[in-house]
Amino acid sequence: MSRIGKRPIPVPEGVDVRIDGQRVRVACQKKELFWDVVPELQVELADGVLRVLNPRPTQRTNSLWGTTRTLLDNMVTGVRHGFTRSLEIVGTGYRVTLQGRKLAFEVGFDHPVTYQVPDDIEVAVTERPMKIKLTGIDRQRVGQVAADIRALKKPEPYHGKGIRYENEQVRKKAGKSGAK
Repeated sequence: MSRIGKRPIPVPEGVDVRIDGQRVRVACQKKELFWDVVPELQVELADGVLRVLNPRPTQRTNSLWGTTRTLLDNMVTGVRHGFTRSLEIVGTGYRVTLQGRKLAFEVGFDHPVTYQVPDDIEVAVTERPMKIKLTGIDRQRVGQVAADIRALKKPEPYHGKGIRYENEQVRKKAGKSGAK
């Protein structure tokens, strides 16, 4: 039995949850998210509490039970408060500029690298220190966009230059030692 799957999801006031068969819709103000629950699991809403039920436990449904509950909880949190991921750009001469919905990076290549930001993600760029702040209602989407941006120039292990998550610890390697 899943300990996480059994936990109820409290639905705060102002968040609208609708269940239509296996499709769950979570909305708050003008933001909404959808999720299709696997047919073996059931979702019920009663007294402002959302529960995921596993009526016929099998190995497959047991493994999906906790995951489904966590995804629905992230949907409720996302439409209510949103999710944020911050990135830092470290390196001499490394910078990023926001041009409409595009990020233009200068990260040590002989050409600028551009990244088109998806419409459902809000982005803010700050100077000194050079940071990028991504905000959105879908946790998976915010994390994927952050990972895509980080992949443009991963932090290298000798000097630590590159794009990294905020507070990410980059383990530095010792360089070559001189010959004796």
